[in-house]
Amino acid sequence: MTRPADIYLRFLQLTEALRGLPALPALDPLEEKILEFVARTTQKSNRLSVRDMMAQSEIGSPATLHARITSMREKGWLTLSDTEDARRKQIELTPAALKHFDRLAEAFAKAAKGP
Repeated sequence: MTRPADIYLRFLQLTEALRGLPALPALDPLEEKILEFVARTTQKSNRLSVRDMMAQSEIGSPATLHARITSMREKGWLTLSDTEDARRKQIELTPAALKHFDRLAEAFAKAAKGP
């Protein structure tokens, strides 16, 4: 019988293997947290502006968040697009970032099936 912990540990092994694939540059732990926040927000069909992101004080200070968003854009994980208000930019995942989440989902499904 497979325990839930076994599935999760297999998933971690598979995600570690994904990190070795040549795709996008690696993220630091804070950038991973930001990526997950952006993904969860946009999955709910909510728009996320840079200003909205800066208000997430539980993730980091505005200066830290701004620096990480800039870094993540340079690494190819995030993009900024214009909104109706030229002063506001919307944060979006790049196609490569979406493919990363697809690979994670595939790894999870594979882990759940068993060895």
